[in-house]
Amino acid sequence: MLFDSSLKQELNRSFGATLVVLVTVVMTMVLIRTLGLASNGNVNPAEVSLVLGFTVLGYLPTIFTLSLFVAMVSTLSRLYRDSEMVIWLTSGQGLLQWLRPLWQFVWPLILIVATLILWVWPWSNQQVQELRERYEKRGDLERVTPGQFQSSASGQRVFFIEKDQAGDLQGKNVFISITDADKTVIATARTGRIDVRDDERFLVLENGQRLERRHANQELTLAEFETYATRISRTLIDPSQLSAKMLGMNELLTQPSLENQAELVWRLGSVVACLNFVLLALLMAQFNPRSGRSLQLMLALFSFLVYTNMINIGKTWMVNHKVTPWGFALALHGGVMVLALLGVWMRHQQWTWRHWLPAPAVEGGQP
Repeated sequence: MLFDSSLKQELNRSFGATLVVLVTVVMTMVLIRTLGLASNGNVNPAEVSLVLGFTVLGYLPTIFTLSLFVAMVSTLSRLYRDSEMVIWLTSGQGLLQWLRPLWQFVWPLILIVATLILWVWPWSNQQVQELRERYEKRGDLERVTPGQFQSSASGQRVFFIEKDQAGDLQGKNVFISITDADKTVIATARTGRIDVRDDERFLVLENGQRLERRHANQELTLAEFETYATRISRTLIDPSQLSAKMLGMNELLTQPSLENQAELVWRLGSVVACLNFVLLALLMAQFNPRSGRSLQLMLALFSFLVYTNMINIGKTWMVNHKVTPWGFALALHGGVMVLALLGVWMRHQQWTWRHWLPAPAVEGGQP
């Protein structure tokens, strides 16, 4: 049918163009943030591309949903602007009849969003966490790039070392600066190595000097040593204690804690929101030539931000015992769906707010 095919073709073009733009913007922003984490020692510089890929993969559900919403609003607004919508409406295609081709276009994308948010999202979070923990489990000496000053993940140590290979557990010409609450220690040594003692890692320096400065009285102490050891192991998060955003659907269903319920409602609500965005797009697409071409798009972006922020805020409220998970989901998503359906139905019936006002009184009984 010409009605269905023409609409689907334009929706596909608009969705593809919007998706490319949003993915490019998000990848640029995530790349800048990931490079910042790598420079601070929180991410292995050699694994920046992996962290970037997994992080962008986690953002894909939101990108797909926004691209879908923008594509529908821009396409329907263009039909109104060029008077094509008037032709379709006068030919017997009411506003409710537009739901069928829109649904045919949307349902494969909703399945993709559901797959991404229900299964790919926790998997990508697990991968990023594993990369970061694997890098954190390495000793500070192992993470130092040879020939460069670099701070540890905690920011309390600064290292410089010469190593034959980046992964070696020993090196030469070592410099280390340790700062804590009451003192600063600067140590230099000809050689250094990592020893493991009772599941703890120690940096052992040999043939060097140690300068200690007390913060309280600025007292300086200089000493030479043959062997000097400092503990560099850190307490890491138990990998078995995963946060809710890293749990799969089976774990969320079998472990119904409040945090897990909030995460489950958030994921399912993100899928339901895609259905509501179809109704909102049909409701907001009516074009007024006097308002300018960008008004509908700005209104769509504002509505998307408000809706998605309410979903995220609701997740926080659930964890803080302010609302019940399923009650909030029913109120938010059900309320948006009812209001959107009511608005579309009124547009279909060509009703306005004037229809709800009482008829004006007629003087003398004459109409």
